[in-house]
Amino acid sequence: MDTQDVMSPPQPSPDQHQAKTPLYQKVLVVLCMMTFMGGTLTGVMTYMNLGYTETFFADWSSSFFLAATTVMPLGFLLMALLTKLSHVLLPNTHDVKRNLLVGVSMALIMESGMAFTTAINNVGFEQQGVFYQVWLDAVLAALPVALTLMLIISTTVKPKIERFLKS
Repeated sequence: MDTQDVMSPPQPSPDQHQAKTPLYQKVLVVLCMMTFMGGTLTGVMTYMNLGYTETFFADWSSSFFLAATTVMPLGFLLMALLTKLSHVLLPNTHDVKRNLLVGVSMALIMESGMAFTTAINNVGFEQQGVFYQVWLDAVLAALPVALTLMLIISTTVKPKIERFLKS
């Protein structure tokens, strides 16, 4: 053993592979993203539907739970499908442009779905005119928030999360 062997770190042999990221860490990352995005948007939508009342946090949490168990799982599936579709349909387009397109599409889809479940939770279907107006108010109020979050996430966080989830 010479001084070169002592000073340089051991190099992995070609048959050694990096350890895979544990599944629970991947699930935690996805749950954190769902909580941040869904919590923010359902909070804005609940506020637009009902205002800040004594029961705001209970209304918000029930709206978030409904969206988290229905809309968000479908949203993650749709994001994966839209990402793959964008690679197939736009193979020569730069990744940033594809991510922006997917991000804007997902913001509109997810926001519409979360506004739907939030309106169901907050006012119900009894009066369709009221339901539609509450849904529309929630969509329009949360649209700037959703677009901002999705554009930031699509261009910065999404590529890193995709690499992490593939590891």
